[in-house]
Amino acid sequence: MSQEIVVIGGGLAGSEAAWQIAEQGLRVVLYEMRPQVSTPVHQTSYCAELVCSNSLGSNFPQKASGLLKEELRRLNSLLLRKADENRVPAGQALAVDREKFAQGVTEALMNHPNIRLIREEKKEIPDEITIVATGPLTSHALTEELKKHCGTYLYYYDAVAPIVTKESLNLSKLYFASRYGHGDDKAYLNAPFTKEEYEVFVHAIVGSERVPYAPHEDPKFFEACMPIEELVDRGIDTLRFGPMKPVGLPLPGTHRIPYGVIQLRQENIEGTLYNLVGFQTRMKWGEQERIFRTIPGFSEAEFIRFGVMHRNIFVNAPTLLEETLALKKKPKLFLAGQITGVEGYVEDVASGWLAGMNAVRRVKGESGLVFPRTTAIGSLMHHITHANPESFQPINANFSLFPPLDPPVKDKTLRQQQVVERARKAMEQLGSEMGCFKEERVMNV
Repeated sequence: MSQEIVVIGGGLAGSEAAWQIAEQGLRVVLYEMRPQVSTPVHQTSYCAELVCSNSLGSNFPQKASGLLKEELRRLNSLLLRKADENRVPAGQALAVDREKFAQGVTEALMNHPNIRLIREEKKEIPDEITIVATGPLTSHALTEELKKHCGTYLYYYDAVAPIVTKESLNLSKLYFASRYGHGDDKAYLNAPFTKEEYEVFVHAIVGSERVPYAPHEDPKFFEACMPIEELVDRGIDTLRFGPMKPVGLPLPGTHRIPYGVIQLRQENIEGTLYNLVGFQTRMKWGEQERIFRTIPGFSEAEFIRFGVMHRNIFVNAPTLLEETLALKKKPKLFLAGQITGVEGYVEDVASGWLAGMNAVRRVKGESGLVFPRTTAIGSLMHHITHANPESFQPINANFSLFPPLDPPVKDKTLRQQQVVERARKAMEQLGSEMGCFKEERVMNV
């Protein structure tokens, strides 16, 4: 089959889509504008670069995020394989060395005989079968092109957390521990606060200088990635019940719980870099350095990246997309990644896998693939394409998206276990029908 499928965008979704198409024996031309055209947050020219956290979320199979990873592993996901290969300690979460992960994905794409990677900005959408996976930072030119097909965009603001070098920290004031002792004890460094230290820290954030918004922009935040300034504006104790929650992190050799804790997660395999978990921020860089150096152990901290804000765009998927991720009014055009309204790295990968496989099926004249609603992938794709278009917001995979059990189960733990087992059975059935799944593999956590 000689037809070439176009994939625009070499992020998580676009990389997965291109790989799956190529693995089906079709040729792919993958456009990635970096390094010719950069963005406010990318730092390398690699495909699948992680620009926010280096964590892909929970790896625990009884969590919706863990179940989604399990399904993608069975679907031969390139990006899940590379994530597993470049994993760093993070307790029950799947976190990666972001540079080695992106490098591994890029090398796999460049070495595949069916993939042609073109480093240039694609400003127009061709008439042939195309997947647009340009992410939340789609270039202005392509955004204008997409508006011809998708109409008005929605948007929200996202933020990136800072990264520090381990050698610059005073480790005598920090301690290693995973929450409740789950996972590797070396997965997280913890900076404990007394009540007085916490209050001084929060008041400094309240009075900080922040990067202003453009006059015409109305800031809308994704609730799971709120900047810390927005959180402290809600009340002095908000951080203690959010990213600075101390529960499950007793001080070494005691049962005493600090008043607040900032957790630092290992950023690279060598363990030389750590990121501040949940500390997305839009404070000015000078303010970040001044305020964050008041964190216990941070007086001489070396920041290799400060937090930044960026504007994310996404379409009103319920009005525009089929569950196959094809546009309702233009079935040869597929969307994938955050631009569809899925939120989260692994959710991006899932949408890329689905768009890629459905582009292949479109070429072959086959009906589109729709996952059962009882699976993690199916529940997510059903939600973004059937939600209320008047209040549609980006969303992560979560158990509330799954159909309820019949009969209902009151106990939460038992209910989640049964939802997971039901999802696995649905995947087994789908796998037997498609004949292309791996053996079930659940990662140890």
